[in-house]
Amino acid sequence: ARGLSPSASDASAVTHPLDGEIATERLRNQGIVPPRRGRPAELVARLGAVQAQEYPFAKWALALRLAGDTTDADIEEDFHAGRILRTHVLRPTWHFVAPDDIGWMLELTGPRVHRHLASYTRRRELETRTLTRAAALFERALGGGRHLTRAELGAVLARAGIALDNLQLALTAIYAELEGVICSGPRRGTKFTYALLSGRAPGTRRLPRDEALAELTRRYFASHGPATVRDFVWWSSVTAADARRGLDMIGARQHAQHGLTYWRTAGARAVVSSSLTVRPTVRLLPIYDEYLVSYRDRIAVPHTSGTAGSGPTTVTFRHALVISGQVAGTWNTGAHPTRLSITVTPVRPLTRTEQRDVQAAATRYGRFLGREILLTVV
Repeated sequence: ARGLSPSASDASAVTHPLDGEIATERLRNQGIVPPRRGRPAELVARLGAVQAQEYPFAKWALALRLAGDTTDADIEEDFHAGRILRTHVLRPTWHFVAPDDIGWMLELTGPRVHRHLASYTRRRELETRTLTRAAALFERALGGGRHLTRAELGAVLARAGIALDNLQLALTAIYAELEGVICSGPRRGTKFTYALLSGRAPGTRRLPRDEALAELTRRYFASHGPATVRDFVWWSSVTAADARRGLDMIGARQHAQHGLTYWRTAGARAVVSSSLTVRPTVRLLPIYDEYLVSYRDRIAVPHTSGTAGSGPTTVTFRHALVISGQVAGTWNTGAHPTRLSITVTPVRPLTRTEQRDVQAAATRYGRFLGREILLTVV
């Protein structure tokens, strides 16, 4: 490593207990500290769904939660085989989801996501009859186990007299995903394909609505808690009334902190203040990581932390350096002739221990990609 910041005291930074207890518990429940044993597909199922808008970095979000040296190729293998699917199942964005869960989850959240997208489809002059006809054409074109790219699906529509621009085609594909017609297929080189959901997840479960709501509530609070009702509504797309019903059905426990009401599943263990005295944990979290993107109330883990470079560091849409559960800066990758260049921009001086741990975290990312790294901390 080179360009390391001048050392602060090597004593562990003290985290405010009100913030630290929630942050530490979330790190544990999400499988970030310590990472969990198992396959990538098992992790996706435990988390319920994992935002996967930026596909290469979404794979890193899984790997950093798994014990051992899970690689990009390991996760790509699960994705290719259909053990992990990628679709628009929560909020109008991409998520990884397990094949066993995609059916009941779509039936629960799909109608709400449709409503979120309704204004976009109207502005793009996409009528319901066009969307339903397109979904039927997709189903026919993908029959027999075929996998087609979005552009190839667009060509199918064009031959049937439905001419769409790129955004219209994207919205049409999302409609077909939410209707349970299509989902991700295996990649063709670097290109994504679509496949029939019935082919990629033939044994997907179907649940009565109340059971589905209880299951989604349990998954979220077991893997993301402690969290507020507003957090769950944001993450899941369910209504506030349904969120409260789900909490009631699973017998969740509440506690007040920061002037907010946080919820845990019935069997969850709270973090005690004494556990916050352990060595700081350093992680390089990717853009849209569940630890940062799946909460609406951000008092416990603010998304803006100090300054880095010339202005405030807001990590909602950036890779985040996280130390002991708190945002401590950002990081990015860059081109280098022989190695992977990683630049870390902390918002405060790092201790010597933190500097070593940043190096270890960057090296782990290099092993994930099978690349030697060049680290710069500015």
